[in-house]
Amino acid sequence: MFPATLAVGLFALSSVAARRSIQQLGPNNASLVRILLATSFLAAYAHGFGGGLSGPALGWFLASGFVGFGICDTALFLALPRLGAQLASLMVQCLSVPIGLMAEWLWRGTVLRPTQLAAITMILAGVSVALRPRRGNSQPNGEPARHGRWTGALVLGVVAAAGQGIGAVLSRHGTMVSAEAGHPVDGLTVAYQRIWAGVVFIALWWGIQRLRRGADPGLPEVPTGQRWRGAAPWIVVNALSGPTLGVASYQWALSLQPTGIVMAVSALTPLAVIPLSWAIEGQRPSWPSVAGGGLGVAGVVWLALG
Repeated sequence: MFPATLAVGLFALSSVAARRSIQQLGPNNASLVRILLATSFLAAYAHGFGGGLSGPALGWFLASGFVGFGICDTALFLALPRLGAQLASLMVQCLSVPIGLMAEWLWRGTVLRPTQLAAITMILAGVSVALRPRRGNSQPNGEPARHGRWTGALVLGVVAAAGQGIGAVLSRHGTMVSAEAGHPVDGLTVAYQRIWAGVVFIALWWGIQRLRRGADPGLPEVPTGQRWRGAAPWIVVNALSGPTLGVASYQWALSLQPTGIVMAVSALTPLAVIPLSWAIEGQRPSWPSVAGGGLGVAGVVWLALG
C-alpha cells in the first residue's frame, strides 16, 4: 500500500505545482515544458541505469501510454468545459476504478475479496462527497446544459474514465509479462516507456493550439522572461513529482497490487490536494471536503488492514 499512497502524495504536489505554473505560462506552454522536462529526467535514468526503450513488454507500455495519456487526456480535455472541473474529476476518478476492475477480471481473472471491494467503495464514496458539485448544475458558466451537449459531455467523461482504467490494466499486464519473461522492469523505466505517447500527443496539441489561437490568453501582464523565471521552480517540481516520481510510484504499486486497489487509492489524489492547497495557497477547505477526505482515508486504512 505504501507505493500507492506515495503516488497520491506526489500527484497532489504535482497538481498544486501545475496550477502555479499555469498561472504564469498558460496551460499549453506549462504542459509542454513539464512533459519534455519529465521525459529528460526519465531518459537520463532509463538509458543510464534502467531498461531504456527495450524489454519484452515495451509494446504493452506504449499502448498503455497511448490509452492513458492520449485517449484519456483528450476526452478529459474536451469534457472539462462541458462538465466543469469537479464533475469531470468525479466521473473519471469514480468510474475508472470499476472499469479497471472489470477489465482486469475479464483479462487476467483477478478477483478481489469482499472486504477489499467494500473498502474501495468507501474510498470512492469519500471522493464523491468531497468533489460533488455545489450548484444545481455543473456547467462552468452557470447556464443550463442542453440535452445534446450534456449527453456528449457524459460520453466524453466515460471515455476518459475508460482510458484511465484500461491504461492502468495494460500497464500492469506489461509489468507481469516482464516478470514472467525473467526481465522485471522498474517503475521509472515503465514511466519512461509510457510517457512517449504523452509527449507526442501534447506536442501535437500544443502545435494545433498555437496555430488556432496563438499565445495562451489570460496571462499576467508582465515581461515574458519574468513569467518564465517565476514559473521555473514550479515546472521542475511538477515534472519531478508528477510524470517522473509519481508515475514511477504508481507503476511500482501496480507491480504489487491489483489494478482496482491501486486505482482506488490513487482516486484520493484530489483530496490530498486540499491540505497542500491550504498550506501553499491559503485555500481553506469546505466541510464536505474535510468529511469526504476523512471517509476516503478511512477506506484506505481499511484496505491496508484488510
